Amino acid sequence: MAIEIERKFLVIGEGWREQVEAETRLVQGYLSEDARTTVRVRIRGDTAWLTLKGKTQGISRLEFEYPIPVDEAETLLRELAVSPLIEKTRYRVRHGGHLWELDVFAGANAGLVLAELELETVDEDFERPDWLGAEVSDDPRYFNVNLAQRPYRDWS
Repeated sequence: MAIEIERKFLVIGEGWREQVEAETRLVQGYLSEDARTTVRVRIRGDTAWLTLKGKTQGISRLEFEYPIPVDEAETLLRELAVSPLIEKTRYRVRHGGHLWELDVFAGANAGLVLAELELETVDEDFERPDWLGAEVSDDPRYFNVNLAQRPYRDWS
């Protein structure tokens, strides 16, 4: 069984940019979301994935991911996904022995920058970089599925 353990933070400043190892453009959309399960389609470069995620419990949840053809992913996003789609560039930054993923959002969520850290255990220690802002792991507004339904640009 695949369990995702992830903490999410706001990003402050631009100091992280000098540590970038890689960057990837992502487009994703949600086909279904209810209290128990989220179904997401994501295109990353020339690959695409169908992901099923269970209900978040603290900072962990079940996650299953399957590769799908890009043309099918494009059709699913165009025909079945909640609008607007999530558009972002993901930057990978290594700090303190951990690999961070920083998402710089575009489109309806432009202006939002989040850092995510996947952990092996819920109580795993990690070094906080100086560009790390407030933790938002428990704030549902920052869940990507919710950003598709109520984008950052619409927040007051």
